[in-house]
Amino acid sequence: MRTLGFDKPLYILPFDHRGSFQKKIFGWSGTLSSEQTAEIAATKQVIYDGFRAALLAGVPRQKAGILVDEQFGAEILHNASAHSYSTGCPAEKSGQSEFDFEYDENFADHIEAFHPTFCKVLVRYNPEGDRVLNHRQATRLRQLSEFLHNKSDSRLMFELLVPPEKEQLERVQWNEKLYDSEIRPKLMIKTITTFRTCESNQTCGKSRDLTIARTAKGLWQLHVARDVTTLVASSWVRGEDDNKVRERSALCSSE
Repeated sequence: MRTLGFDKPLYILPFDHRGSFQKKIFGWSGTLSSEQTAEIAATKQVIYDGFRAALLAGVPRQKAGILVDEQFGAEILHNASAHSYSTGCPAEKSGQSEFDFEYDENFADHIEAFHPTFCKVLVRYNPEGDRVLNHRQATRLRQLSEFLHNKSDSRLMFELLVPPEKEQLERVQWNEKLYDSEIRPKLMIKTITTFRTCESNQTCGKSRDLTIARTAKGLWQLHVARDVTTLVASSWVRGEDDNKVRERSALCSSE
């Protein structure tokens, strides 16, 4: 069995956008033609070319990786794997508020077709929100986690978003910035702690390997899943140094 977790510094360039990419960049909605799909794929190839140029310019390849989707980036994923770059590929459907698999019950076949270093999943989950919705999402998370743990060489990359509930916004007079600083960090801690500690509970998913945090410069910085509060603090603090992240992390865990 492979070693769990990831304990090396790694910065990932994310361009796995799908629905938002085709709509906001190209103005296209609905089902795409083969020509439109090829045009978007070519645009993403330009991004990948930039990544490879950065490596040639001196960026350490062991600290760099890409996150791109199968729909528009299949050739990129194959090429990156052939060059032993760190790769990530999303498992979730694009543009949905509820986490579900992009390829439904065939999700595992698509993961194994590319063998990405990381299988990334974006989940919108508020522990004080809709229990039925949370149950469905947690069940799918557990399904993905167990597949990756038992049958795949890919690690789980878990991106957590915590959208506010009406009552939570009311508590801060509808001030979303105040929600971000006063309420959301504790909800993230609660969510990640739940996922990491209730492996035997059928209603819970467990992120076995790692959690990720978005940095101020638009890259993904991976953190080892050793300390939940550090992970959570890193995921909501923007552009602060490690000492400040640790200070906020300690504050969250003590309240």
